[in-house]
Order: sequence, then structure tokens, then C-alpha cells
Amino acid sequence: MNNSIKKYLENLAESNAKGISVALPEKNVDSKKTIVFIGAGTCGLGAGAAKTKAAVEEYFKNNKIDGEIIEVGCIGFCAVEPIIDIKLPGKNRIAFSKVTADKVNGILDNAIAGKVDANDVLGQFTTEGLKSWDNIKDINEHPFFVKQKRLVLRNCGIINPVSMDEYIQNGGYAGLIKALKTMTGEEVIETIEKSGLRGRGGGGFPTGTKWRLAYNTPSDQKYMICNADEGDPGAFMDRAVIEGDPHRLLEGLAIGSYAVGASVAYIYIRAEYPLAIERLKIAIKQAEDYGLLGKNIMGTNFSLKIKIKMGAGAFVCGEETALMHSIEGYRGMPSPRPPFPAESGLFGKPSCINNVETYANVSEILLKGADWFSSTGTEKSKGTKVFALSGKVKNTGLVEIPMGTTVREIIFDIAGGIAHDKKFKSVQIGGPSGGCITEENLDIEIDYQNLIAAGAMMGSGGLVVMDEDTCMVDIAKFFMDFIQRESCGKCIPCREGTKRMLEILQSITSKPAPGDNNAALERFQGVLQLEKLAKVIKATSLCGLGQTAPNPVLSTLRFFRNEYEAHIFERVCPAGVCKDLRKFKILVDKCTGCTACTKKCPTGAIIGTKKNPHFIQEDKCIGCGACHETCKFEAIEMY
Repeated sequence: MNNSIKKYLENLAESNAKGISVALPEKNVDSKKTIVFIGAGTCGLGAGAAKTKAAVEEYFKNNKIDGEIIEVGCIGFCAVEPIIDIKLPGKNRIAFSKVTADKVNGILDNAIAGKVDANDVLGQFTTEGLKSWDNIKDINEHPFFVKQKRLVLRNCGIINPVSMDEYIQNGGYAGLIKALKTMTGEEVIETIEKSGLRGRGGGGFPTGTKWRLAYNTPSDQKYMICNADEGDPGAFMDRAVIEGDPHRLLEGLAIGSYAVGASVAYIYIRAEYPLAIERLKIAIKQAEDYGLLGKNIMGTNFSLKIKIKMGAGAFVCGEETALMHSIEGYRGMPSPRPPFPAESGLFGKPSCINNVETYANVSEILLKGADWFSSTGTEKSKGTKVFALSGKVKNTGLVEIPMGTTVREIIFDIAGGIAHDKKFKSVQIGGPSGGCITEENLDIEIDYQNLIAAGAMMGSGGLVVMDEDTCMVDIAKFFMDFIQRESCGKCIPCREGTKRMLEILQSITSKPAPGDNNAALERFQGVLQLEKLAKVIKATSLCGLGQTAPNPVLSTLRFFRNEYEAHIFERVCPAGVCKDLRKFKILVDKCTGCTACTKKCPTGAIIGTKKNPHFIQEDKCIGCGACHETCKFEAIEMY
């Protein structure tokens, strides 16, 4: 425990109570040591950050450098991991991209010598009083960051996530202390209501309204819950925030608990996030040691115990009643509402549930005011939103943009456009519960209402970008397969309806049985049934998972009906993705009879003699494309 930080917290608590300000503890912006910061979030480790770290350690040892290595979280630019920052004495911290182990020696040699290759550099962190690197832009001027507004992600990739001192030196826990020393629970709720903060986990319910319901419900015990389950394919926002800045979550959770009168809080997180869980455990212990969690926090009557509950990766447990059942030790299955959790939730007591990003906004709202937060965003959607960018874009990663930013700006400015300069086709937003945004809606300003009007939804913030080579029927099938497997099975519309929808999609993308003359008609009727089933499932399912399950199908039908028709009537997949519908032919004038294709064909569908043109037997071909990939003479054509 740092005594100076401890003293600062005591002074901060006293000054808040007296209505006077106190300066932040002084940060050591410079060091006599060479410091290397390594992005060691899950994405960085997956890209080889551990090997990079080992190479840096070896470099320090071999060159007898008294250096320091600090692991930080993900700064968001996942496409260029591993990322390292180098901080030399007296100079700005400078970030380098794609630093694999084999590049470490060269980059460190050049940096220490005062020479850097701009092609390797993301940018420098401009700090007052430190010398700048010549001809290197500030990192915030990089195209990936310039249009972002990092509030939730402010510390991610910058500070040491397991250093509570560093979090406090950057203003951490000042919001909690302000709430405890100068505000009532109701005043905290009023501030959150005025700010316009809406839940960042899906539906966008006003956070203050939810907290007030719990506050107004009398009970001897109340619970605050953080939903960090994050089950959407392509979503990793919550994981990255916890790995990079766990104290921000704990502080927001503590403020919310104080506001509604909860003495116990749960963080429900999937067991597949071991690094996030490890850093949460460290952060909780640190906060307890400093008296910011536990009994009589900062000398007040408020006490809070935060517990971690690991889930088993069930998508349905993202639904709040199913999540609470899981915490209670039961199977994760939703319950009808009302009563709502704020009235009768966990163990039958009033409970509030928000996700990681929601809580991560709370402290700064208290410190800077409701008007400060609401000044960013649109009329009905305030603040910023974190999105996980994946799919067919040049720059994948985590981005935080002001509400009102267009989809086009995210994909073509921040993400750098479509990979390999392919043509944009669609972006799936909101995960399995969302829908697709097409070319005609690229200029839509992102907020809750606009996305719903376009047939999509905000969801937790997954953005999966698709290009011209994507089959939208296949995408719909992927999401429906996911939903069907993740359905808890409690209600018939979701259990049986999604199964039938998946079967129809499978029939559309499958090769018809020989001699089945009614297949086309059945497929056509199936598509009509898809729309009917979708309406029934949406209207009658028990929980949000079932109610939104048909969205990907309805969205793709709305914008890409022509692709469905091609699959049904022409029995072709325009994108060439659905293997059962792919056909190949050998161009006789280009075939040299090398026999390479016959050796790769798993079904023996290719016939011919050596040095003579070959032929494909369609009845045996399964459309795997092995022959097409193998041919060196471009003699095999897909159609």
C-alpha cells in the first residue's frame, strides 16, 4: 500500500466533506529508466505479446539495461498487435505496431539511438515537459483514433491495469468519494437521470430510471449486478475494458450500489475470460486494502462486498432474469416479467443490472456533471458508444465514438475501409439480436432510435463488416444456428420456431435430393413461412433472446431477397459461399492434364487421363473447391 496515495484519499474525502478541492497526487511523468509498455490484453497475447515481452527481457539483459517492462491492456487497435510503447528518460512515450519478437532488437536499437522508422510508429503520447520525437505525430492524430472520443476507453492500453495507484493518480475513485461525502443516493440518481445515460448492454433503457425503481423499493437487502457475460459473436468490449481498466468498473459499480442502497454486488462474467477475471480479483483486493470496498467505506455508513460469479458461456444468461437464476445456482432460464428485477430480482430482493460499459461512464458523470456528459451525442442518445469492429475491414479493433457518428465514418475512416479494397456489402450490428445496415444506410447517425428504424439495433456493440464475397443467406443461417443452439428451450416459440427457421435456411443452401421435383416449391414456401414464423416468435417468446431471434433473417430478407431467390430458384449462391450450391467446370483449352486436381478431389469426381483435359462429374461433386484452389493454370472455373 502506497502511504502517499492513502493520505491523498483521506484528504480527498475530507475536502469533499468541507466543499474544497484537493490536487491529484503527483504523477511521475518521467523516469530515469527505459520503460517498455506491452499491450498484453487477450488480443495482444494472441498476436504474440508474450514472445515480444520475452524478447524485450532478453534485450535488456544482453545490453545491461536497467529497464522496466509494464503490461497494459489493449489500446483498441487490435489489427496491429503486438503493440509496444517505449519511454526513454526525458522523452515522450512512443507507440510501435506489429512488434513481433524478431523485430524487438531493431526497434529498441533505433529508439535508444534516437532514430525511428515512421512506418513502424503509431504515434507519440505528447506530455508537457518532455521532449518530442521529430516528425512523429501525436497518437490521437492517427486515422484510427482521430475521430474517436475515448471516455470509457481513456485508460485502456495506457495505464497499468493492476496498479491501483496509477488509476487513482489519473482521477480514479474521486467520483465514489464525492458521492459518499457530498451526495445522497437520490442525488446520485438524479445526476444520472439528468445526464441521459442509457444502458449500453442492448435495449438502451435509461440507467437512472432503473436505479430509481430499485431505490424506491423498500427492502432489507438490495443487490447491484454487473452483466459482463458478453455472449454476442464478435463482441469483446467488456473483456477489453476489464482487462485494461478494472478499477473503472469497480468504481461505477460501487457508486451505483450506494445510490440504490445495495450492500452486495455481483460481477457475472464468463469463465472464458481468465485474464479479465484475474485482473478483477486483483483490483477488488486492492480496493479493499485501501478501504474503498468493504465495511464502512471511507468512514461512512456505506458497506459493499463485490463478488465474482463465473458463468459457463450460455448466451441466454445475458438476459437479466436468466443471469440472476444462474447466480442463485439454478439453470439459466428467463422468467416472465413483471415483477421486474428492480422490484424482485436476485434472491427475491430488489436488484439492478447494468453492463460493464454503463458502469464505466458513471464516475466521470459525477465528477464532471450531467451537462458535460449530455453535451456529447444526439437528442435521445447521449455520450459515447464502444464498438467491437471485426470482419472484412482493414483495421479491426475496439473503437469509442460519440453518438451521432455515422456508420460510414466508422467503417471507412476509423476502420480504413474494406480489406483488400473489396466492395462493401453490409454490416451486422447488434449481434444475433440485431440486423444489417446496407450501402443505402451507411450515412445513418448511430443512436438507439435510428438503428431500430433501419431494422437493426445497438445491442452490446458488435460490428461485423461484410464484403461482396459474403453470402447473406449463409450469414442468416449462421446467426440462426447460434440462436437455436443457445435457446434455453423453456418456451415453445423460441425452442421450436428457431429450429424450424434453421431447417428452412439449411434446405435453401443444401443440394436437393435426386428426383425431388417439388424441392423448389417447398423452398419457396419455406421462405414465406420464415416471415410468418418470425412474426410469431417475436410476438410470443418469453425473453429478449427469442423476441429478437428472427431479426437477422428478417433483415437479410428485407435487403437481400434477391440472394434468397437465387438460392431457391436458380440453385446458385451468388457469392460462391454455400458449398452445396457451388459448381465447377474445367476449361478444356487451359487444362494441361497435370492430374493435380484429381489427387485433391475427396470424392473422385474428376476424371481424365494424364496430359489430356479432365472433366468434373457434377453428381459426385460436393463443391468443396479443392480442385479450384489446387489448379495452377486457372483451368477450373466456379459458377
